[in-house]
Amino acid sequence: MILLGAQRCGTTALAYAMNLAFHDAGGHFTVNGKLPYLLHRWLGQDDLADRHLRTDEILHALDRRPPDGAGVAAWRARVERSLRTAAREVAEGEAGADPVALARRILLESNEGLPHSGDKYNEYLLHLPWIEEVLPDARYVMLVRHPQEAARSMLRWTGDRPWKPESQAAAVAKWTSWNARWLAFQPQVPAGRRLVIDYQALCRGEEGDRLSEFVGLDLHRYLTGLNPRTPAAAGSAELPQDTAAVWQALQESAAAPAPAAPVPTVQR
Repeated sequence: MILLGAQRCGTTALAYAMNLAFHDAGGHFTVNGKLPYLLHRWLGQDDLADRHLRTDEILHALDRRPPDGAGVAAWRARVERSLRTAAREVAEGEAGADPVALARRILLESNEGLPHSGDKYNEYLLHLPWIEEVLPDARYVMLVRHPQEAARSMLRWTGDRPWKPESQAAAVAKWTSWNARWLAFQPQVPAGRRLVIDYQALCRGEEGDRLSEFVGLDLHRYLTGLNPRTPAAAGSAELPQDTAAVWQALQESAAAPAPAAPVPTVQR
């Protein structure tokens, strides 16, 4: 399960809720795991040809801004075991010449034996075709939020974030670019493997049923703490034309009926 969403669209709050639900069900959902993102950056054809998997760089990146959530230490240990084994095989010329196949193996080994697994990282929106290639059975939850709300939240962001926009216009433009990535990618994914959810509707308690059915776990009690800190925005009259078009398309996707999940019926 891949949780997607542009920055400041509520994905972190939802990821923590899903982390607890997955953990209680014997699985694992990583908050900001970013392993697919790092593999895309650090595992390529040249690396295999040169017999050098960048395991050190990947592990350093995971430790510099560590992923979070219940069970993350066990997940991190599985990741390191898989990466170290793969690095040895690459050095010996035993890992083959297909970086996608090796990345898929590492990702599967990192969640091996778990009844439910998933991950959230905002930058996955920038790598969707590769993620679909490496995880062809992945199911996607796309969380969307009004661009003005997301932009206001971006501007209030604190901490060391050199990529943070400094103006409302720049924040809205960033929201537009990232969400347009999903709209371009969405038609490539069968309807049964994707679900678009509106953040405000989720916080109001209106999307618990759809999301639970799609994920295959009863998430209702884990979602009760979701509460947006930014007042709700409405309409698109004051949005740039391209932003308004993206927002309208996302709203239409969020209003579509949820596909049935190929998993056992959720117990309430």
